Amino acid sequence: MLSAMSAITTSQSHEQVRDLVARLEAAWNEADVEAFAAEFAPDADFVNIRGDYASGREAIAAGHAHIWSSIYAGSTVRYSIAHLRALTPSIVLVHLDAELLVPPGPAAGTTKAIPSLVIVRDEDRWQVAAFHNTQRRLEQTGGA
Repeated sequence: MLSAMSAITTSQSHEQVRDLVARLEAAWNEADVEAFAAEFAPDADFVNIRGDYASGREAIAAGHAHIWSSIYAGSTVRYSIAHLRALTPSIVLVHLDAELLVPPGPAAGTTKAIPSLVIVRDEDRWQVAAFHNTQRRLEQTGGA
C-alpha cells in the first residue's frame, strides 16, 4: 500500500511527465528545435516513424531541424497520453496517441501514430531517454 506521501509524489511525477509531453507538442508545433531537443537526455535514442535511428540530443535536434524545413514544414502534431506507467520511481513508460497534420507538400495529409517513450528523472528533471514512433495501420486509426 502506498503512503500518502508516495501517492502525492507519484501524482506530481505523472503531472510533470504530462507537462513534458505538452512541451514536446508545443515545440513541434512551433518548429522550435532547441525546445524540442531540450526535452531529451543528452544520450537519448530516437526512432522515427520510418524506422530511422538517431542517437543523442544533437542528432535528434539535427533530424528535426531538417524535417521542419522540408517535408514537415508547417506541420502540427497533437499528442495525448494513452498510457502512463511508472516502472520505477524515476522511470516512466508512456504511450501516446499522436496525430500529425501536414499541409500541402510531399508528405501532405494526416498520419496517426503511437509513440512509445521511456522518460527518466535525473534529479528533479524528467527527460526522454528513448522515443520510438510507430505509424498506426489504417484499420487502427478509428480508435481501435
